[in-house]
Amino acid sequence: MDKLVVSCQGELSGNIEISGAKNAALPILMGCLLAETPTKLSNVPHLMDVTTSIQLLASMGVDVLFDEHLNIELDASHLTSKEAPYELVNTMRASILVLGPLLGRFGEAKVSLPGGCAIGSRPVDIHIHGMQKMGADIQVEQGYIIAKSNGRLKGADISMTPVTVTGTENLLMAAVLAEGTTYLRNAAREPEVTDLAEFLNKMGAKISGLGTSTLVIEGVERLSGVEYSVIPDRIEAGTYLAAAAITKSKLTVTKVNPKHLSIVLDKFTEAGADITCTANTITLDMRNRSLKPVNIVTDPYPLFPTDMQAQFLVMNALADGESTIQETIFENRFMHVSELARMGADISIEGNTATIRGVKKLHGAPVMATDLRASASLILAGLVAEGETIVNRVYHIDRGYELIEEKFHKIGAHIYRLSD
Repeated sequence: MDKLVVSCQGELSGNIEISGAKNAALPILMGCLLAETPTKLSNVPHLMDVTTSIQLLASMGVDVLFDEHLNIELDASHLTSKEAPYELVNTMRASILVLGPLLGRFGEAKVSLPGGCAIGSRPVDIHIHGMQKMGADIQVEQGYIIAKSNGRLKGADISMTPVTVTGTENLLMAAVLAEGTTYLRNAAREPEVTDLAEFLNKMGAKISGLGTSTLVIEGVERLSGVEYSVIPDRIEAGTYLAAAAITKSKLTVTKVNPKHLSIVLDKFTEAGADITCTANTITLDMRNRSLKPVNIVTDPYPLFPTDMQAQFLVMNALADGESTIQETIFENRFMHVSELARMGADISIEGNTATIRGVKKLHGAPVMATDLRASASLILAGLVAEGETIVNRVYHIDRGYELIEEKFHKIGAHIYRLSD
């Protein structure tokens, strides 16, 4: 099993080009099942989850082609299977997103209950209940969701509690080919959800209310393939900016949309960083500045993202003073705290709140990644820890960060991979 070895090297500098957003690419890949003609996607990150998604689509009969620029063409006009089997689904929660397109276009689906990061309960009840409201017959048997509809799904008024990103995306894709109008209330507002809606609209869907908590979908009879470019990954951008803050460096991330990171950039400023933006770049300058502790509460977009919690926890661990981070999205998302404690961080947990007391320095140690963003936080800690940090189980990070060693090398980090 691969490991990443990280050692302290002082300041970082330079530019990092941000990849396409994993959390936008995955639903868009599944959305290609809705098109009767081929779709061509660009700016798709080359990640383990993307590879798994493509394997899943290919197993159902989708023709997949790559061009010389690694753009992906997908043709779902001759599907041979409407099943997403356990062996392809168990490692990736986003695989549940084939349910809506298969049911909406073909009237049937058999999808294994999903896996993914072990960061808490993420039930699919909202997905199932919403599709049942649209007229689907759904049973859960032997670990599979078996869904059927008699003809087209019917438009419905669906309220989602709590807010769910994958639930919004799945129901959105089920509704675009339904008969009548569907209202998705308390819908997720994340940029990745909006990107999916814009992709579907380009294919011929009629979705309004983009970026708001109420999406209105007027069902259409068919969708056609298009060319589409995935938005940049705001969490990848935020992670590298956190690396600059922790190492007291100046770093620019490019091919990014600063509007997608507004509250995160506000927190970087509160932590003492100087932030400057253009239309598609963000520069963070922490040189000759001291890290200040910042209190954070994670919440659905446009508030502070849970996917940036672990990175800011490391920043707070090195800040001058005490801070708290309250995690409201996932109940098991502080598993990295015990690993950071091995490196000398002073953090205590009570319920869903971490209290962090800043320390002068961290020490390198063998640590274990427990989920995708926890992996990133351990690498960030290793960038400033005295000695060598060995991050085990980095398959987690390969699910969400494209070419992470190469990108860190480019800005001067000492990081390399070991394979057993």
